[in-house]
Amino acid sequence: MSDPFASFDASSLSFADVEPGEGQRWTTWPATIPTQRGPQPWPAWVVTDAGALDTELGILKTGKEADVFLLERAVPGDAAQRTLLAAKRYRGSDHSSFHRSSVYTEGRNTRNTRDARALAKKSGHGRAVAAVAWSLAEFEALCRMQELGAPVPYPVQVNGTELLMEFIGDESGIAAPRLAQVRDDLAEHYAQVVDIMRIFAAAGFAHGDLSAYNLLVHEGRVRVIDLPQIVDIIANPQGLDLLHRDCVNICDWFTRRRVACDAEDLFAELLAASFA
Repeated sequence: MSDPFASFDASSLSFADVEPGEGQRWTTWPATIPTQRGPQPWPAWVVTDAGALDTELGILKTGKEADVFLLERAVPGDAAQRTLLAAKRYRGSDHSSFHRSSVYTEGRNTRNTRDARALAKKSGHGRAVAAVAWSLAEFEALCRMQELGAPVPYPVQVNGTELLMEFIGDESGIAAPRLAQVRDDLAEHYAQVVDIMRIFAAAGFAHGDLSAYNLLVHEGRVRVIDLPQIVDIIANPQGLDLLHRDCVNICDWFTRRRVACDAEDLFAELLAASFA
């Protein structure tokens, strides 16, 4: 992948000389407030300079509620301030059904009463509110799990329906494979997945939609993604059922690949961790 800033002459560069080109915008970092930025201390690779440009580099993943794009945030002429990010953009009212949202949002509170009514009626405004709510919910979940030590992408910022997070992959923009694509060291990967589920359960949460397709393997380490539907095991009436479903999904996948595991034993272990 070519570097769009490779031809810049830093010695003659000034902020006024630079304008966003096609597929670029000024960094949205200054538009966010502290609560919309990731936990501090920020990793050294996070670019916070207001003179940075965001450059679209392609799409990483399409989904029913959101698409994920590869984004480069870089300060022109400063090779030390360049990073690749995953930009997850939730769709608005015209393109997203949020078809399973009620399963995961039971037990969550919406402070704005107008928004709450719109969500209940599933109006156009309600679906727009839902898109923002889901991006914020995922950002907050990533922040919480980051602070607990779970191997999740670092959440850089959230701004409306767009969530920017750490890109899990190499410097050339090749994303880490999903667990579903991996064939080696599966017993070790299973142990790591269980460790992730323990961290969630000990904090009182279940991923809610865990599978080999939202687990990445990068440099031998399993990383968990797609957290907008994270559920409180107690506050959500279906929390325990969703935790059990996570156990079944994971154990079924590993069992088919001859890794010894039992969904009911795992469920019992995670229940014990959640109520400890």
